Amino acid sequence: MSVPADYYDLSRVRPEVLTVLNRINELGAEKFGPRSKDIDTAATFPVENYKDLAAEGFLTLTVPKEFGGHGFSLGEYAMVGAEIGKYCGATALTFNMHNSSMMWSRFMFELPHLTDADRAAFAPMRERQFRRAVKEQGIYSQPISEAGQNWTSKPTQTQCRKVQGGWLINGFKKFASLAGYCDYYSIVCTEVFDGIEPRHEDTMIFVVPKEAKGLLVQGTWDPLGMRGTNSRDLVLKDVFVSEDDLMMPKGIFLKTLPHWPHMMATLSPTYMGVAQGAYDFTVAYLRGEVAGQPLADRRMFGTKRIAVGQMYSKLAAMRALWWQAFMEAKGFPSKAEVLRMYAAQYAVMEGVQDIAALAIRTCGGQSMLKSLPLERMYRDSRCGALMLPYTSEIMEDYLSILTLYDLDELDKAPGDEGGARNSLWRGPGQALTAHSN
Repeated sequence: MSVPADYYDLSRVRPEVLTVLNRINELGAEKFGPRSKDIDTAATFPVENYKDLAAEGFLTLTVPKEFGGHGFSLGEYAMVGAEIGKYCGATALTFNMHNSSMMWSRFMFELPHLTDADRAAFAPMRERQFRRAVKEQGIYSQPISEAGQNWTSKPTQTQCRKVQGGWLINGFKKFASLAGYCDYYSIVCTEVFDGIEPRHEDTMIFVVPKEAKGLLVQGTWDPLGMRGTNSRDLVLKDVFVSEDDLMMPKGIFLKTLPHWPHMMATLSPTYMGVAQGAYDFTVAYLRGEVAGQPLADRRMFGTKRIAVGQMYSKLAAMRALWWQAFMEAKGFPSKAEVLRMYAAQYAVMEGVQDIAALAIRTCGGQSMLKSLPLERMYRDSRCGALMLPYTSEIMEDYLSILTLYDLDELDKAPGDEGGARNSLWRGPGQALTAHSN
């Protein structure tokens, strides 16, 4: 199996980050990898993997050090997610869903355009989230998708309405990863008022504990890939929340999220890892080094050697762009930085499919057997390009629009019939509002 030195310039990696990356590889080889087959077959949540991650303190990577976390940057966090993905895609993907809640509380608070009043209101809320994650080892789910649309294309359909002492939330979340296994759900919803159409500016986000009355996990989970994420449906019916359940003050989520577009690309580390895992398996298989398989040296076949060269070339180019994009991730990025991020997202989500398919073709018939991990990696690889808000089709549109049109022309550019450009970066003065042609 590969190690970080095979694809990173370690002179640019902090020692404490490298220590975590190396430990993840130890856990992956000893535990995550061996468990991945049963997790996939039964479509069961990787409970034991989470116990290991919690024991190592890896569920608080982006929590600031003053609250007991590691204080990793977004790029450093992404590197860790990619290492997990080499061994178990479902663990890596749900790992991101948990950590994204920590990232929002960390990075949005640090953006310079918040007022003193914003920070004063935000500070105790994020302290509560960090305490739950660090002291209680609480696990968060971040269900945003409501099926069939880019979730920023119109106000979130899950709604809350003010009542005495708080709000009542009603709605539905699709693909709620960690459903039934997390301790808290980060629920994005729209506050509604009589006589007023739902508006983006009334978006709110609450932390809902798993035992909340009116919260229901339902449906079955039997997908093609990423089977261990347990991404079932989440129904909220008159779920009561109070001021103490706010994850951030009203208006902050919509005020800050457009200025941190890289935070919506954090699904890609998982697929970067899956691609690396497929390549690593291919090399080991052709060298006769796969445990439980005959000690057959398959390197003499020229066609297989050429295919491995093609795989490495694609993987190295994909990794280089992806790493650059994440290592320069920050609030208020430049247009060039955003374009690189969109290109990296697209390259990974499409490239992982190409690499996994080429791996199966190169390894041959035995690699299709479910007893070997490549078949699972191939199925997992098909899922990333579908995931909102940055699907492959949306990335193609965003890249073309930002390169062909000036920022003041974006709303006039054709081809936005589905409204997906509401999550398009629009420059330093933007706000997330309803855009139309």
